[in-house]
Amino acid sequence: MKFVVAPDAFKGSLSAAEAAAIMRDAILATLPTAKVQCVPMADGGEGTLDALVASTQGHLVRVAVRNAQNQPCETCYGVLGGGETAVIEVAQVVGLTTVPERDRNPFTLTTYGVGQLIAHALEAGYRKLVIGLGGSATNDGGFGLLQALGVEFFNVAGVKIPPFPAGLKEIHRVSFDHLLPAVSKAEIWLASDVDNPLCGKDGCSAVFGPQKGATPKDIAVLDEALAHYADVIEAERSGQWRHCPGAGAAGGMGFALQVLGAKMGSGAKLVAEYCRLDQALADADWVFTGEGRTDPQTARGKVPHYVGTVAGRLGIPCVLISGSFTDGVDALYDTFVSVHAAVNCPMSVADAVENAEALLFSATRNVARLICRASSIELDNQNVQHEMVGHVQRIRTPEVEE
Repeated sequence: MKFVVAPDAFKGSLSAAEAAAIMRDAILATLPTAKVQCVPMADGGEGTLDALVASTQGHLVRVAVRNAQNQPCETCYGVLGGGETAVIEVAQVVGLTTVPERDRNPFTLTTYGVGQLIAHALEAGYRKLVIGLGGSATNDGGFGLLQALGVEFFNVAGVKIPPFPAGLKEIHRVSFDHLLPAVSKAEIWLASDVDNPLCGKDGCSAVFGPQKGATPKDIAVLDEALAHYADVIEAERSGQWRHCPGAGAAGGMGFALQVLGAKMGSGAKLVAEYCRLDQALADADWVFTGEGRTDPQTARGKVPHYVGTVAGRLGIPCVLISGSFTDGVDALYDTFVSVHAAVNCPMSVADAVENAEALLFSATRNVARLICRASSIELDNQNVQHEMVGHVQRIRTPEVEE
């Protein structure tokens, strides 16, 4: 019996590779004779860079840029095997997890560093870029990113506006005269996990703003500022990009990059192609996938939904094991034969993160046991007990939230 394990990262606790290895161990602890192939996945957010570089045997390039808080930092972009394509993951520079919760302010955080990273890759000679959009802490519509690439914004007095989102509402004129020439010669592909527009009830401010520190009142202000920003740019460039699918990805960076000619695509599909997911599934009997938290956004391009859809097309049953779920799980049964939460009792988020390895192992083991029973395969309970030792000893009793 062959299992393919293709999870996304469990944000804040496990990388996709770590999650896949834990699920593999749980399956083999229950069914030692099984064949398990790990295909760590990503959809444009955290883990995209690692997944693509590892699957193509590429390498990393270290670069000094500015982070979301406009402070100097060192980060990297990847060069895929073959040496022609550079991969940039915005979460590496302005990721939500890189900004302490107390400092998450959508009016001050900038995407300038992402533009610096793009400029570095272009100036190094790469003319094909894959940019993973997802997991950002910013909500500036790519305002800072464009400035790092040479785009200039001016207020009514003709004074250049600095690259911080508080200045969006002051924009009177934009100039692309000093845009880095290499941008127009590059083929830029955007790997996104969402298809939201820039503005409106489904836009980046309304949907993703709250997790980035925006209050309900802030959301209206941010949305209005981004609409004004889009008005000025679209009038100058004679186009309409704010309603394009994915324009709201990564706090609106999808909008800015599409203005520059970038092409939007499914991040999960792009990663799957590089990681040869279809090839791995060709002779699989079961597919396991997962993510840290499953919510309504899962069905809009996230890794589990993509994996489940591909598996379904091939007639292979797919199981979803995530850290936790919000309402709306029933809608997922069209894609998965069953869905499971790794969290097995009331606990705080901190406890769930600390115990993520053991919880995921236990949940996967339980599903594997059920599959064995349904397939009339004798369980190897002794092996399960042995394999669980390393995981159980890391569990501490969680505190129940009052």
